[in-house]
Amino acid sequence: MRKIFLLAGALLATVAVKAQDRNHAYKFEQMGTLLPTPNVYRTASGAPGHMYWQQQVDYVIDVELDESIHRINGKEKITYTNNSPDQLTYLWVQLDQNMRAEDSDTYKTETGSMEDKMTKRSLTPILGYGFDGGHKIQSVTDASGKAMKYVINKTMMRVDLEKPIKSGEKFEFNISWYYNINDRLLMGGRGGYETFPEDGNTLYTITQWFPRLAVYSDSDGWQHKQFLGRGEFALPFGNYLVRITVPSDHIVASTGELQNAEEVLTAKQRELFEKAKTATRPVIIVTQKEAEQKEKTKAKDKKTWIYKADNVRDFAFGSSRKYIWDAMGVKIGDRTVMAMSYYPKEANPLYETYSTEAVAHTLRVYSKHTIDYPYPVAISVEASNGMEYPMICFNYGRPEKDGTYSEAIKYGMISVIIHEVGHNFFPMIVNSDERQWTWMDEGLNSFMQFLAEQEWDKNYPSRRGPAANMVSYMKSSKDTQEPIMTNSEQIIQFGNNAYGKPATALNILRETVMGRELFDYAFKEYARRWAFKHPNPADLFRTMEDASGVDLDWFWKGWFYTTENVDISIDDMKWYVFDSKNPEVENPRMAKEKADAKRHVSQTINEKTAPKSAVESRAELRDFYNSYNEFEVTAESKAAYKKYLESLDAEEKAMLNSGYNFYELSFSNKGGLVMPVILNFTFKDGSKEMVRIPAEVWRMNEKEFTKVFPFKKEVVSVELDPQRETADVDTENNYWPRQMLPSRFELYKYERRPSSNPMQKKK
Repeated sequence: MRKIFLLAGALLATVAVKAQDRNHAYKFEQMGTLLPTPNVYRTASGAPGHMYWQQQVDYVIDVELDESIHRINGKEKITYTNNSPDQLTYLWVQLDQNMRAEDSDTYKTETGSMEDKMTKRSLTPILGYGFDGGHKIQSVTDASGKAMKYVINKTMMRVDLEKPIKSGEKFEFNISWYYNINDRLLMGGRGGYETFPEDGNTLYTITQWFPRLAVYSDSDGWQHKQFLGRGEFALPFGNYLVRITVPSDHIVASTGELQNAEEVLTAKQRELFEKAKTATRPVIIVTQKEAEQKEKTKAKDKKTWIYKADNVRDFAFGSSRKYIWDAMGVKIGDRTVMAMSYYPKEANPLYETYSTEAVAHTLRVYSKHTIDYPYPVAISVEASNGMEYPMICFNYGRPEKDGTYSEAIKYGMISVIIHEVGHNFFPMIVNSDERQWTWMDEGLNSFMQFLAEQEWDKNYPSRRGPAANMVSYMKSSKDTQEPIMTNSEQIIQFGNNAYGKPATALNILRETVMGRELFDYAFKEYARRWAFKHPNPADLFRTMEDASGVDLDWFWKGWFYTTENVDISIDDMKWYVFDSKNPEVENPRMAKEKADAKRHVSQTINEKTAPKSAVESRAELRDFYNSYNEFEVTAESKAAYKKYLESLDAEEKAMLNSGYNFYELSFSNKGGLVMPVILNFTFKDGSKEMVRIPAEVWRMNEKEFTKVFPFKKEVVSVELDPQRETADVDTENNYWPRQMLPSRFELYKYERRPSSNPMQKKK
């Protein structure tokens, strides 16, 4: 209903703010002690401090793949540089393969239950794999060959030093080891082997394969939290020289640059590799026909492939005689990076068509938003899984045997390649602690993956990034949710918590809270500041604010430290117009409103059916009040109106005649997360207007507020969050007047489910 209000001359300077109790839940108070105290190593601005340091660990490794028994044999020389101001009396080394030891805590802490029907695959983890897994340490010696004392604590090994490593000193020691490679399809895991029964050949993905130094940092000391299988890796940077010995008919895909191409590649392969550097489409270096020919025989002799990689935090490789290999040069800044793919014939035609193109696309998009990709190569290996390492990643995406594939497989393959190649930036370059903060690599990378997907195809069916895709998780049971700032081993809904929610949060920051210009600059600054360093969450939070000039403490607190959700409700809307005081305008309006208010149904019916009333029939029953009109326009009322106008100044008269309608909207915060309020007003003439209100509108009262909106047009409806950009979990209270939103159901009779592979069906 429209309400009339009076413009009082010189008294109404502004719309009065309704007095209310302070209603705070500490959403807008600064983060304060939630963040670590700035120091000379990490500044309050989020940048590395003037005394920032990090350790360096260099490796020279000789490794041999024994295909006959699926075993890795290795020895390594490790050079540890102590750049810290501290004296170190021992070193911690990660033995990640020990999670596969028969007595590992990974197996001991697995939970499960019995079902009425159990498969071999579901029973095997309960009965045990019967697999002799884990790193078998054969020796630990110093540079002179003298045995060193060491203690293995599950997936960690402490190497005790005869004398401390002082600040600025280097220390060299050696480890010799072997381990049995796991059947990845049976036991799962990031690395392992897959044997193809059709041809009896094996594809190896060799990861977490060598004893690796743990991170020692200014903020946490040694990061030696045990590896249970989910929390990934915290690793220092260093230089690698790795000699990989494999059967001579294998192709090796690896971190780093190949140093001895003349010894392991044919002249034709080297020629094609050079051609690929300037090609606009991937060049096939090892063809499917060549790979199929090698599948028919197994070489007995061996070759050693030598790879070198500088300033990387890890090293991985794949090896198989089944590999097809293609490559293409990509211009990144003033450098040419080799985008490459290795895949078995079972992955064609998908990988030949899309893999290297997706690698190149990822490098371009990520470099635009962060820093130029600094490494010489970027590799995608099809291995029926998804995992990332510097310069190389292992992905999935196999079509049917007839070469057809579903849309889900196609986009799933492209997405996993983008995601895993993207991990080169987070955390392989911006080197966060994955063991503690999974979201700092998976969440940031999932956000960047969304940007790359949308630049691949404007209609790309992105799974994570759009706010609406997060609603079902945000409104799910709090019993299965944890704040984003939770260690990875404790998370129940791991994908939603560590990947989806932080990716959504960053996209909301970019599109809704900060805007693209401010966000993109600040995010790029974070990547620039922390490239080849070890950032913590506070460094990201502080940099985003420092480089943008936007106070985001309320956002970090709500999205990253709580499990609250977004549910803003429009509770009421009232319509006000000016009381003009003009009796010729206002008196007829008031007369009609009074008559309408008194009118009842009996009057309406009587006017049509009843005979004349007594008063209507007999004049003697009528008196003064039967003809009196309290809303008559009189000389006195006209004079009063003239006097009222004279009391107003020119601006007030203009305001009075402006034709404004004032709409008072009341909002409540039912979900807990404070967010910007985005409103779409629809007017009587069919036009619309979008109004955006910053989240600070909640700063005085985090539960509710009322705000007035002036328009010259009449509003017929208003919608909250019309583009679904805030992850609001209840859209039914986003409308005024309320709208009944339909829930759809289907009438059907049971039929066999159609194929999800239309390409195959058509073929």
